[in-house]
Amino acid sequence: MSIADNLNQIKSTLPAHVTLVAVSKTKPVADLMEAYNAGQRIFGENKIQEMVDKHEQMPKDINWHMIGHVQRNKVKYMAPFVSLIHGVDNYKLLQEINKQAAKHDRVINCLLQLKIAEEDSKFGMSEADAKAILTSEAFSELKNIQVVGVMGMATFTDDEDQIQKEFTRLKSIFDTLKSIDTPNFTPKTISMGMSGDYQLAIDCGSTMIRVGSSIFGARNYSN
Repeated sequence: MSIADNLNQIKSTLPAHVTLVAVSKTKPVADLMEAYNAGQRIFGENKIQEMVDKHEQMPKDINWHMIGHVQRNKVKYMAPFVSLIHGVDNYKLLQEINKQAAKHDRVINCLLQLKIAEEDSKFGMSEADAKAILTSEAFSELKNIQVVGVMGMATFTDDEDQIQKEFTRLKSIFDTLKSIDTPNFTPKTISMGMSGDYQLAIDCGSTMIRVGSSIFGARNYSN
């Protein structure tokens, strides 16, 4: 099956309220353009430099999502164009995004990355951290960011019960946080679920899924 076929097949199974992010990291521009020509406009990259390079080469109506771990010193490179930053896991990173967004007279949308997996390798903040940030006066003064929801990554395991438990936890954290009333917090997005588990994630309340290999085929890590 072609990239376009894969994309259309996945889209045909998604509920209307679920947004598909095509995870295009390590893939050549030609592959992305095949997805673009099939109607896909949201692409997710996990390295800022790769995303910058692709942004320069590709049509400008694409929404670029940064889905990987973000280093503060690299924010400036994507600040002119990034559409949504998924992996915001601390306050200092929010401050930096706000500072760089202001230089371009933009408001950049962000998701707070919560640690829901039991694995130590996953980044993310605790529910208490998120609550502390969102209710702080310092956060309310950040005029060039908008936190629009949460993101989480489940443990890499075949144990569906564990994955379901972690997804359900993210949904319940989202439900708790959404009562917080502050101008730059408009909670509507729960980003969870990838190629292997997005159906389960949607059942657990996901509104945004990050799918790579099911669209583009297995990733080539050697390049």
